[in-house]
Amino acid sequence: MFPKPLPAGSLPCLPSRRTTLAALAGAAFTPLAASAARKATAFALIGDRFHNSDYIRIGLTRTIAKQMGVSVDFTDETSTLNAETLDGYKVLIILRDGMVWPEGYGGDESTNAAWVATGRPRLTFEPPVPQVKAQSQFWMKPEQGKAVRQFVEAGGSALFLHNTTHVGLTDPDFRHVLGAVYTGHPPIRTFKVKVTNPDHPITQGVSDFIITDEQHYMTYDKDPKFLFLQTVNEAGLTYENQGATAQAGWSYDYGKGRVAYLSPGHMLSDLWHPQVIRLQQNALRWTMRQK
Repeated sequence: MFPKPLPAGSLPCLPSRRTTLAALAGAAFTPLAASAARKATAFALIGDRFHNSDYIRIGLTRTIAKQMGVSVDFTDETSTLNAETLDGYKVLIILRDGMVWPEGYGGDESTNAAWVATGRPRLTFEPPVPQVKAQSQFWMKPEQGKAVRQFVEAGGSALFLHNTTHVGLTDPDFRHVLGAVYTGHPPIRTFKVKVTNPDHPITQGVSDFIITDEQHYMTYDKDPKFLFLQTVNEAGLTYENQGATAQAGWSYDYGKGRVAYLSPGHMLSDLWHPQVIRLQQNALRWTMRQK
């Protein structure tokens, strides 16, 4: 769930657990041919306050790195998304929102799963912990959106997942590549994911399925012919004035590259749903022109 967006800023989020990329302490970002040759196939920017990077790394390591044999460098450090970093990669994967919280959450630990699961015990500290005002800000800078656009236009593959539509709020170049912008979501609930184009390469072998997830709503900017998936709350539950149905998957050629978006992904159980796995893998193969 996202609070109301605040004015754009520039401070990156602090890193949490990650593999390979951030662990190299910047060495992997050196824009040299020898360095680029050592890079994995995919660069994945993952994790935010509401989506722990650990579950995303675990989820995509199984479904993409291990099952598909596609090497992935994971990070949750937003500042590393730039032209120098992307040079040498074939695929960009993003599963995160557009916000950072550089001064913390103002004493609000509601996104701490352990604290919530243990009954939200009273937070008592001696001496008191200094309190700061919680304030989110957008992390994407214009040069980052431009770098993503140039990466895909030049032939790169982009797989955008779940709440990445929120990043569409922050930069016109990024939104143009992604093809949509986030408009909100209701609390986690059960709904159906329906295939609307069974002839699309990404939906091959995929049938309608039930999932418990965040049903994300967005404004879709591209031609309706590129859509192949939607989410439907069959109990008739709506979100604000946006109805019970939302777009959930699309893909298209973009310059010399390709773009695909898939909506599911708020929890590890969603990333590991058999039909979601098939969609992920089909989408990655399609963007890499392997199908």
